[in-house]
Amino acid sequence: MSLSSDEWNEALAAFAEADREHAPPPGGVLFVGSSSIRLWDGLESQFADAPVVLKRGFGGSRLTDCIHHLDQLVIGYKPQLVLVYAGDNDLAEGSTPEQILERVKKFSDGVHARLPGTRVAFISIKPSPARISLIGKVRAANQLVKDYAAKGAGVDYIDVFTPMLGQNGLPRPELFREDRLHLSSAGYALWRSIIRPFVRLPEQARAPGAAASTGRRAGY
Repeated sequence: MSLSSDEWNEALAAFAEADREHAPPPGGVLFVGSSSIRLWDGLESQFADAPVVLKRGFGGSRLTDCIHHLDQLVIGYKPQLVLVYAGDNDLAEGSTPEQILERVKKFSDGVHARLPGTRVAFISIKPSPARISLIGKVRAANQLVKDYAAKGAGVDYIDVFTPMLGQNGLPRPELFREDRLHLSSAGYALWRSIIRPFVRLPEQARAPGAAASTGRRAGY
């Protein structure tokens, strides 16, 4: 269930207050999205390759919310890289995989229209035990975004879905909290190991164009 607009405003106001107290410099790495980002303790200090890492997750949010609040969540920070985790709640509320793809496109296009030099990376929707009935839609949505990223559309695709499955094809229970929806410390450790190669600024990249090809690599 998504939060009311008043609750979104409260979360955004808290971000704005934090920015007033400690204005982040432009050119950093920005994580946005739902509770998987919001509940990631110590995220800002876990990616030493980037001098500035910001966490702007608001629990319960959908891709539609990330798009609607793009100015407050992304544009104002002028990041070099924005990583978005959302879509999980969209599917739970009845959205289709095709709608997820269209929203990823809209988010990416919105960023690139204002910040053409900013990289966008989509963290794949995770396979949650609590939402196992949606796993087919999750697979389909992830595949659509992966295929879109492979076309050189300016979006990197980061596959956390596949490594979160056990040999039985089901979500690995140790990666989740007791609610079987949110990540455990082991889950976040896995995410960090997968995401870390993507969190490098342009001057740290291996060669022109390397970041885009890395974003399309499968097999994490």
